[in-house]
Formats: sequence, C-alpha cells, structure tokens
Amino acid sequence: MDTRPIRFVHRGRIVAVEGAAPTRSVLEWLREDARCTGTKEGCAEGDCGACTVIVAELADAAEGSAAARATVVGGLSLRPVNACIRFLPTLDGKALLSVEDLAAESLHPVQQALVECHGSQCGFCTPGFVMTLAASYEHHHEAGSTPTRAQLADELSGNLCRCTGYRPILDAGQRMFELPVRRLDTAPIVALLQQLRDQAPLHYAARSDHFFAPRTLDELARLRQELPQARLLAGCTDIGLWVNKQFRELGDILYLGEVDALKRIAVADGALHIGAGATLEDAWSALAGHWPYLNEAWLRFAGPPVRHAGTMGGNVANGSPIGDSAPVLMALGARIHLRHGAATREMDLEDFYLDYMKNQLQPGELVTGVSVPLPTPSQQLRAYKISKRYDCDISALFAGLALELDGDVVKSARFAFGGMAAVVKRAHGAEAAVIGQPWTETTVDAAMLALNNDFTPLSDLRASADYRRQVAQGLLKRLWLETRTQQPLAQASVWAPDVAAAV
Repeated sequence: MDTRPIRFVHRGRIVAVEGAAPTRSVLEWLREDARCTGTKEGCAEGDCGACTVIVAELADAAEGSAAARATVVGGLSLRPVNACIRFLPTLDGKALLSVEDLAAESLHPVQQALVECHGSQCGFCTPGFVMTLAASYEHHHEAGSTPTRAQLADELSGNLCRCTGYRPILDAGQRMFELPVRRLDTAPIVALLQQLRDQAPLHYAARSDHFFAPRTLDELARLRQELPQARLLAGCTDIGLWVNKQFRELGDILYLGEVDALKRIAVADGALHIGAGATLEDAWSALAGHWPYLNEAWLRFAGPPVRHAGTMGGNVANGSPIGDSAPVLMALGARIHLRHGAATREMDLEDFYLDYMKNQLQPGELVTGVSVPLPTPSQQLRAYKISKRYDCDISALFAGLALELDGDVVKSARFAFGGMAAVVKRAHGAEAAVIGQPWTETTVDAAMLALNNDFTPLSDLRASADYRRQVAQGLLKRLWLETRTQQPLAQASVWAPDVAAAV
C-alpha cells in the first residue's frame, strides 16, 4: 500500500493532512491546526462531552447492520463522538462537523433554544451540548417524532454540565423543536464525500509510525500476521486514553474501522452474530432487541458519544475485569471468534480470559466477533450495574444472570460477574447451588452463601471487598424476586429510578 495524506471534509472543502502524528486527536487538529476553537477540551478521556463533534459519512458506506443506530439524513450517516479521543486518520473519507458549522447568519434552533432557556452559564461545556442536541434534532426530525424529557436525558448522558444544571438544558432540548425548522444541508457534504469514495485504502505515515486502514477482512488478517506488534485500533475509546493520559507511543496502528465485514450484525444458525467492528450502540441495540431487559444496561454503558465510537469487540478483547459487555455475553453463553491469517477458531468467551488483562490471543491473531445463542422461551436474563453515578460511570460491580426454568425447577444457570475478580468470570458454586433445585428463597439463599467461595474481591476506590460481596449476593436475591414462579415482582417494583423526575 502506497502512503497518502488523510483526506476528509471540513467546513465545505476537502482537507488533506500530512505530517501529523497518527495519534493526533481530532480535537487537537480542530483547535490548533484548523483554528476552530469552539470545541473545548474538558477531561481528555471521553467522559465529559465538552469536545463532542458529529462525524458524517455516506449512508451506503456506513455500518451495514440492520441494527445500525446512526441517524441517516439526506444520504448521510451522522454520529456524535468525542473529538478528544478520536485519532485524526480515522476521519479519512468522512466529514467532520463542529459547532462552527451550525450557525450561519443566525443561530441554529439548538443554539437559540439554549439562549432562550438560559441553558449556559460558564459556557465551557455548551458546544458539546449543542452538538449532541444537534444530532438529536436531526434524528427526531428525520423520524418525525418529538423526544420526551427522559429521552433527551438519555441522549445527553454523555455530556456533563458543571455549573448550569440540567433543567434549563433539557428545557432547551424541548424548546428547539418549537422554533422554525432548520435542517442540515447535506447535499454539499454528500458531493464532496463522493469525490473521496474511490480513493485507495489509507496507508498513512508520519515520522517512523504507520497507520493502516484496510477495507477487507483478508487484508486486515494479512497485515495483522505480518505486523504482529502493530496496535489494533477500533473505536479508540480506550486506546485514546493511553495516549492522552499515559503518554504512550503506539507505534504502527492497524485500524479495523473500514472493514465492512466486521461491522455486520446478523442472525444465523440460531445465534446473534456481532462483528468486532460493530459499534457499541449497534451491538447493544441488537442484544436488547432479543433480550429487552438489557435496555437499561445499554443506556448505562458510557454515553452516546462513546457508544457511537467504541465497539463491543474491542470491549471484549480489552478484557477489563469491570467491562460491562463480558458479564452479559458470558451469561448468555457467547462464543468469541478469532482469526490468524486464513485460519479461524472459536471458543467460549469464559475460556478466552486467562488473568488480569491476559487472554488467549496469539501473536498475529485478532478478534473477528462474538456469537450469542438466541433466547429460549424458558430463559430468564437480568443485567445489573452498580456504580456511583447512574449514567456514564465505571462499574463497581456488574452482574449478568441467566437461568432456565422447567416449571419451578432450575434447569440451567449462568451467573457472570465483573468487578469481583481479576477477570470477568462465572460463579460456578452459586450456579451449582441452584441447578436442579426448586427456584425458592431457600435455594437462592444457598447460592448467595456459595458466592463467598466463588470470588475473593478486592477493595479499591470504587468499592470495598465486603461491599462487592454483599451487593453480589443481593443481586442474586433480586434475580429471584423478579423471576420466582409465584408472584414475581416487576422490575420497577424492585428498583427503577425515575430519570425524568431526577432531572
């Protein structure tokens, strides 16, 4: 692959970038090179949303999943993302929209609504709120719907306000739909992107570092085999922090974000198949479509800008002991699919993890996806997240709990916990205590007791070992309360915060 510049659309023209480090962030380029300083740096780790921008690409070149959650407007697929942890080469062939793109001769309805509703105080976070609300504005206008206050709160969960408070910001989110409509003019952007669609796959080089963005799985596997030390990059929601916070040098990078085959989500052979390049938003949407009780876990997995960039494959491959995807997938009996050159293999997800941040991947091998057996009529599934904040927070504990009942007897059980050990793992002792037993309070009490021997949790800043142990036992009791055969409690009866009331 010959090297070439990074080319993308910005402010009505095609930009060609050379000489910038492959790990230069979109935010750094915007503020320091393009001199578009409306976008702010808050946390530099994808938590606060002050740097939110919209990345647009041709809709027919975007994720081919039936579950795709991007907003499609006038031939463009729009996704809000964090500019602070997105590497500049990942914009190749796409368009970048920042707060400067909204106001022409007059304020955009989003901006006007924030003015009228006093939705800005210090103003530092406001550009990020503006861009998230602009994406919401386009999404709901395209769908012909008006969002509820609770929906707006969910859509803004990746944006933190430090002084104004969310009440006037949510007021503005509702007010913007009452103002004269002004939609995004997509035609000029589409025309420019069409000029870029036939360019060769990106091979970018700056100094001694290379950035490869192959478009086929075969080419990615070949490069992975030839460059086993190169860093695999998907959504950059984790690796971006290595650069911003740890100042790590990544060396050569293999980007899988242009491989359409890895973005696919499909049902085949009795399983839901999720490609390693499918975004978290699309993957969780697909899971929740089959297991509706996962809706809350989906909404609480980070915020929309992170979910629109990060991938479930990356979350699983990273192997964090507090990752939210693995407990759910493990409880559902998921298998992970790997590829090394032309050779492929698969294994149960629970066998993939060896120790803290260690897994079964061999040099030159990559994760291509996960497959999840479809639910049976007798299957019950719950996913419980415990964290200090309701939205956009790291879990202190996450439980994925699945069981099958044959009448009132437990036929099978899979209890997986994150935050209880060096890796996400199943509670085999607790499972054994319930399998073949009547699903009664006595049985669940035995499982709670067995849980003490399944894990030896650690104490850290998020929670003490005793807290984690007691909460994990309490979640088993909650599972029983919600799924017992006699007078099960509705989920809302056990615990369900009223998000709309809270804001």
